[in-house]
Amino acid sequence: MTRLLLARHGQSTWNAQGRWQGQADPPLSQLGRLQAFHASSAIGTVDVIISSDLERAHNTALIISETLGVGPVVIDSDLRERSAGEWSGLTRAEIEEAWPGYLDAGKRAPGWEDDQVVLTRLRMAFGRIEEHYQGAEILVVTHGGVIYALEADLGQPWERIANLGARQVELDAGKVTLGDRVTLVNHDEITIPDQI
Repeated sequence: MTRLLLARHGQSTWNAQGRWQGQADPPLSQLGRLQAFHASSAIGTVDVIISSDLERAHNTALIISETLGVGPVVIDSDLRERSAGEWSGLTRAEIEEAWPGYLDAGKRAPGWEDDQVVLTRLRMAFGRIEEHYQGAEILVVTHGGVIYALEADLGQPWERIANLGARQVELDAGKVTLGDRVTLVNHDEITIPDQI
């Protein structure tokens, strides 16, 4: 059995502005860098750290890797966020103005990558993880949309996941089992260390 901690990246500059990112590649905000540093103490022991190739996830993983002394970070582009299509870079208000009622009705913009496409990519990544790291404890730094797609596929109701929130996952011969949701950083306790 291979155990994963599937974590959402730290806050990006677009998260801070309320912009939908999709596969756009804004960097971590200063708060996001601090979140990654503080989350390191809640992760525990891991053998491997794997990350999406998008900068906000990769830099989160690099900060955690350096803090824990585990590395190098392995990059897997199949862990990247879903495409937000024409909504990439827009705020909720801008989406509502251009596509009235879409959000409330659960409709999505042209170019939106649906759950099945995200899950196909994620299953390929999980297959490689099982093949190369069987039995390991692994931190996987990915994106909210990836975690939501997996949870929905396995029957979990939608619940917002904060930056550096995570879901425990077990892989066993291709079978995926969800564990608990975990909060890796208490935002009330964030301080500014010298090294970030």
